[in-house]
Amino acid sequence: MSEFAVRAQKLDGADELAPLKSRFVLDDAVYLDGNSLGALPAHVPGRIEDVVRRQWGELRIRSWEESGWWTAPERIGDRIAPLVGAAPGQIVVGDSTSVNVFKALVAAVRMADEGRDEILVDATTFPTDGYIAGSAARLTGRTLRAVTPAEVPAALGDRTAAVLLNHVDYRTGRLHDLPGLTAAVHAAGALAVWDLCHSAGALPVGLDEHGVDLAVGCTYKYLNGGPGAPAYLYVRRDLQDRFDSPLPGWNSHAEPFGMDPSYAPAPGALRGRVGTPDILSMLALEAALEVWDGVQVDAVRRKSLALTDFFLECVAAYTEPGRVESVTPAAHDQRGSQVALRCADAGDVMKRLIARGVIGDFRRPDVLRFGFTPLYVGFAEVERAARILGEVLG
Repeated sequence: MSEFAVRAQKLDGADELAPLKSRFVLDDAVYLDGNSLGALPAHVPGRIEDVVRRQWGELRIRSWEESGWWTAPERIGDRIAPLVGAAPGQIVVGDSTSVNVFKALVAAVRMADEGRDEILVDATTFPTDGYIAGSAARLTGRTLRAVTPAEVPAALGDRTAAVLLNHVDYRTGRLHDLPGLTAAVHAAGALAVWDLCHSAGALPVGLDEHGVDLAVGCTYKYLNGGPGAPAYLYVRRDLQDRFDSPLPGWNSHAEPFGMDPSYAPAPGALRGRVGTPDILSMLALEAALEVWDGVQVDAVRRKSLALTDFFLECVAAYTEPGRVESVTPAAHDQRGSQVALRCADAGDVMKRLIARGVIGDFRRPDVLRFGFTPLYVGFAEVERAARILGEVLG
């Protein structure tokens, strides 16, 4: 047994989160793609069977009230709130991340001073955020400027209406300075909109603590909500009465069953609702979030950093010098919960890794991407993944 395998055993033996792995459906593969799709919590299938057979099959329309379907968006939002550092009553669940980015960014521009005619967007963002930002700019008559997060402070000015940023870069795993950038945006008189897709469930966010205005995120990555699980929208409490959604729907009306032809928004975060909630996927998410019962995000973050540190150390030991290059920052305060390795033949390498039971993903043109979900990934799996990577490359 190698030195690293022995260390992995000791680390797993001391891991306070190790028992959580039993809450998931897993096999013998090393699953390092939870940053794309989280594993299935073991109790979710039984819960969904109840939703389908009893709540839908037997109660039918009565389930909107008797099974709590109607209040699911805000109830599940309150389950997510502690994981992103938010008090209750500020998060509503529903729609996709893309739709919520559109709602948040347009609403932010509408809340900005009238003379502010520019939107800043993260130049390194996931493409959809850029597409949506462009559409929001056209819709609101603003100009759009793409800058890197590091360039944001210098780019801010009295023309800036809103800034859309990613907390963690989806390619490299770089963690951006949410507190510092939010403060800079506010000092310039603009509003900050954050995309939390690659941070929620992996590290502390602190939405309330840092005064974030609006935030969005998906739930199928580190929150394990399942493929296509609904996203969420955070609206800071003191902004809720000014939140003017570009997608007013009957579900966000103050009297949704009044069928009034004129729109009057509901109070609070409910303004973020649009149409009929997607109940089956929403209740699967609600069940999935139960795996977080008793789990502290700070403990998750400590293990995440330990896992990624150990992986980088193992990769350095098991691969030839110069064969791969980490593009993920080494500094803890700049690292999310993934490691991205640049490799000349990355696409073929990832196929070979997957064939040998190490599941990561490939990002063009040359990046091997590995996501570390502390709730179910252990140190022995990390050592195995790095060892197999060395064998594949060797």
